[in-house]
Amino acid sequence: MGDIFTPGNIIVFIVVVIGLVAGVRRAVGGLTRGQSCCTEGNEGRAVRAVKVTDTDETHYPYEIDLPIGGMSCQGCADNVAHALNGVAGTWATVDLGSKTAHVRSKHPIDEAAYEAAVRDAGYYVIKL
Repeated sequence: MGDIFTPGNIIVFIVVVIGLVAGVRRAVGGLTRGQSCCTEGNEGRAVRAVKVTDTDETHYPYEIDLPIGGMSCQGCADNVAHALNGVAGTWATVDLGSKTAHVRSKHPIDEAAYEAAVRDAGYYVIKL
């Protein structure tokens, strides 16, 4: 049998060890400091909550469903919803299961504005 300590095997081993260390640090941080994937230093950024007061669907003649990438928990889904609801005239709901944002708008859909809001929150709109 050949030597198991080839340069390729050593590189794979190092990458696996780094991944394990990062995973353990994240898990310990979540348990000891209450961190989640949506708190500081992680992929999503906490977004200021935006309360939509007008939830009469008849007031929103325009709608679009946006597939969202980068969400891993309900906190992420809430961040995306808050980011989208920060766009004037918008009422958005986000389904973590389908990873989709249902966006209702009082104005013609401006996909670029919604994509920018999602991106600024630390997530991304999946282009189909």
